[in-house]
Amino acid sequence: MTQTLVTQASRISLTENIIAAKIAKKISWQDLADDTNMNVVFVTAALLGQHPLPLRIAKNIVKKLELSPESVELLQAIPIRGSMQQCIPTDPTIYRFYEILNVYGTTLKALVHEQFGDGIISAINFKMDIKKVKDPEGGSRAVITMDGKYLPSKPF
Repeated sequence: MTQTLVTQASRISLTENIIAAKIAKKISWQDLADDTNMNVVFVTAALLGQHPLPLRIAKNIVKKLELSPESVELLQAIPIRGSMQQCIPTDPTIYRFYEILNVYGTTLKALVHEQFGDGIISAINFKMDIKKVKDPEGGSRAVITMDGKYLPSKPF
């Protein structure tokens, strides 16, 4: 039976346990996503409390991290989504994404509407990927791909 969380408290506690076990075992998010047939971005988001996981995957991850048996049920429950507080983020990495949306958000909105019409890009029917590539000028670059289904607004 599908369960739904109504607060973030239990998931925050589980997320802290997941991170502590991940650090202690010296394993990566990719290690945890291996053998799931799911994208590392989705699995990471789920383990950070943003998505439920299927039973088989929840059991596998609980076993890998040696978490309590109750963790399997929590990993399957539909969480309260949204990991950011209702203020400007202070973590530099998260802030840069916030900054990108502040700078380019209206541009993305204008281009989506111009190319697709009045509607939204789904965060439900959505895929994301991140890759590290060499920068021709030296160092590395992050290539982040967001792939969401367009959903047109429907007058009623």
